[in-house]
Order: sequence, then structure tokens, then C-alpha cells
Amino acid sequence: MPIRALAPLSQTHWEYLMPDSSPSDPLRFAYWVPNVSGGLVTSTVEQRTDWGYDYNRELAVLAENNGFDYALTQVRYMASYGAEYQHESTSFSLALLLATERLKVIAAVLPGLWNPGVLAKLGATADQLSGGRFAVNVVSGWFKGEFTALGEPWLEHDERYRRAEEFITALRSIWTEDHARLAGDFYRIRDFSLKPKPVASPSRPHPEIFQGGNSTAARAMAGRASDWYFSNGSDFAGVTEQLTDVRASAAAAGRPAPRFGLNGFLIARDTEAEAREVLREIVAKADTEAVHGFGKAVKQAGRSTADGKGMWQDSSFEDLVQYNDGFRTGLIGTPEQIAERIVAYKRLGVDLFLLGFLHYLEEVEYFGKRVLPLVRELEAQASDEQARPPAPAVA
Repeated sequence: MPIRALAPLSQTHWEYLMPDSSPSDPLRFAYWVPNVSGGLVTSTVEQRTDWGYDYNRELAVLAENNGFDYALTQVRYMASYGAEYQHESTSFSLALLLATERLKVIAAVLPGLWNPGVLAKLGATADQLSGGRFAVNVVSGWFKGEFTALGEPWLEHDERYRRAEEFITALRSIWTEDHARLAGDFYRIRDFSLKPKPVASPSRPHPEIFQGGNSTAARAMAGRASDWYFSNGSDFAGVTEQLTDVRASAAAAGRPAPRFGLNGFLIARDTEAEAREVLREIVAKADTEAVHGFGKAVKQAGRSTADGKGMWQDSSFEDLVQYNDGFRTGLIGTPEQIAERIVAYKRLGVDLFLLGFLHYLEEVEYFGKRVLPLVRELEAQASDEQARPPAPAVA
């Protein structure tokens, strides 16, 4: 698959910075936890990655020692689209938290399958045991089969996001109030007190709440409710559009805009030709049946949006081989090329990159040793340039 040409950043792009974050703040990095079999690409290409706990424990320690701030566990409850086996996300997250010292672990959860009070209790325990390193990613749901197989109703797209927003409201209330109450359309909380509560500080009053989704409903919800917004893989124009919408929603709600995380599948090699060849092989060996099946499921879910602008609506077959459009972000090439592109996204307002890899142990270490130092150098250069006083005007 050819790499998309990189459009130059316009002046509008360069000035588009998060109002509640500073350009001098270092970028943060997260990785997709491979707690689901099949790796991060739906392809028969070799993936030296394992979904078991021993491998993931080693990976988590390696990641926190190579510059990663977060790990995100995936949520799937049954076999689907190349993922035959799955470890449950919240229990797996706690296991990784107890195996590490600094890494924050984000557990993906489905509101339709959780009561917010039960999840809040689990999260408080995990947070206490890990010294304040637990977080959640509230996933509104795209896989209809999981819900119907468990006898749960499958809501239309925008209703799933309404439920997810109410779920977040309930979580935040339970985690921060002594007598939580909520009379919602989906959840009822009646004078519920949670003790102990999660670890709290002025900068973190409760575990961080992440949320994904590219649709209009997702963007509006993020502005109103979430601490972090995760975008599927996207180019500069797509990121700018989403940032605009999320910030507008936050401004209308009278709250700070959530921070912005971007998905990307990273292929770093010593030469650009090597990196492009890896991508070509991944796509050439795609599991066609699984990719088409996944595409059909997610496009159906997205088409049910009120305006038809759901996730994956314009994803090509090649995009869907990495099931969160990770190739679109363009993190493919030499360490120098990737570092420059990462920092260009930062200038747009991206605060965090959620990364996937083909061979996790080798490539996480390669990222930490070869790519991340270049990112930090470029960030330092940008800070120096901003701090430098302007040249005096010539008379």
C-alpha cells in the first residue's frame, strides 16, 4: 500500500494548540496491550507478539523503561475477526499494574455490560493497589454480536454514546462524592457512597477517563464529559477537524477541552525502504475474510449515526487491516522521519500517541532507543525557539 503523501502544515495548523495544555509539555506515549490473540494487524504476516500474561508482563516492564506512560488493554468478549482468544480487560489491567512501578494502565470497558457502581468499585481498588495508576477507556461499542450473544439490547449509535456519557457521569460522581445520586435514562444511583475512593490529588481527582470515537456524537460527548479523547488513525486535516469539534463542544459546556490521543501503527526501520516493505507485506498477507467481516460490522455501526459520519466510514480495505486505521497516521519510515511527523502532530494539539507494533518486544525497545530521543530533541528545539525573544525591528 503506498504511503499517503504528507501535506504541508498550514499556518492554521501550526497555531492550533490545545488551550488547556502547553506546547512545552512533553508528548506522552501509550501502547495497545496485545491481550487479544491475532496481534494488532489482521494479517498472516509474522507477528512475534503473544497475547498471554507472561509475555505481556515482560512487555509492560520493557515499555515503562522505554518511555511509555500508558498501556491500553483491549476489550473483546468473544472470538471475532481474527481474534480467537481474549483476556478480560480490567483483570488483565490490574495484573499489569501490579507487575510495574510507573506505567499507567487504561482498562477498556463497555457501558452496556457494566454497572457504573461495580466498575467504580473495581477501579478504586485497582487504583489503591497501584498507587494511583488505574484509568478507564469507555467504549460505546461497535460489535453487535457481543451484546446480542449475552442477551443485552443493541442500541442505535447515538444512543450508545448517550449511555456512555451517562456512564462517565456516574463514574465521576461515585469517585468524587460521598453520596452519589443520578436519575438517568440508563442508570440510577441512589445515595451511593464508595469507600475507599481512588487515590486523589489536585491534578488528578479521580482515575483518568478516556473515550474513543470519531463520530459527531463522540466528539460532542468528549467535550462535555471526558478527560481524554482517542481518535482513530488520521492525517493532519482529520486531526484538526476533530480537535475543532471537540473544543467547540467543551467550550459550549463551559469546561476545559479534553486532551487528545491519536492512534498510530508504528513501523520504524533503519531505512524508509525497509519500513515501506514491511507495510506492503502486511497488506499483501491480509486475512481478507476477517478484514471484510470487520469492515462490514463497523461500517454498519457507523452508518447508524444521525448524520452518517461514524467511525470507519471512509476506511479502505488497506486501512482496516490495522483495525483502528493506524496506518493513516503515517508513522512509517526511519526514526528521523517518524519523530518529525510525531512532533508535527503535537503542533496541531495531539498530547498522546497510542501505538501498535508488529513485533512488540523488539519494536518497543527500538522506539525507546531510536525514535523517542529524537522526539525529545525536537520538542526541546521547539521550546527554545518559543522562548527566544524576537529579533529587534530593523530601523
